Amino acid sequence: MRSRDGNHYLSLRLYLVLLLSSLALNASEYLISYRYVVKDAIIYNESLYISKTMKKCIGKPQNELILENTNGNNLKTIISKNSEQFYEYIHKLGLNIQHSEETTNMQNTSTTILTLKTTCFKVDFNDNFVKISALK
Repeated sequence: MRSRDGNHYLSLRLYLVLLLSSLALNASEYLISYRYVVKDAIIYNESLYISKTMKKCIGKPQNELILENTNGNNLKTIISKNSEQFYEYIHKLGLNIQHSEETTNMQNTSTTILTLKTTCFKVDFNDNFVKISALK
């Protein structure tokens, strides 16, 4: 189609922009952080925080994790159903470890805290699976 200024490719450019933006809507970005506390060899606290990003994250996707998806686009429920695989994946990404030991009156106490700092993840939802990859 030809525009008034003689540009033949205006409609083609518009079509490409719409196509690429519709493809980009399929991928979402989430901020995920994780904290795991062990006191005296007993799990004291475990927390996983997931939220959608408000700004686009900058970075390249790293190795990816593919999880089974049976119930839609709720990332927290998908991760909870596949928790072992997801926790193994974030352990491979690298966790910050803090460990302290204290002895008082011949009583030993120890505390270990594993933390995944807030990291941006690219998440692609499909009908049967979810592809998750950390951005670095």
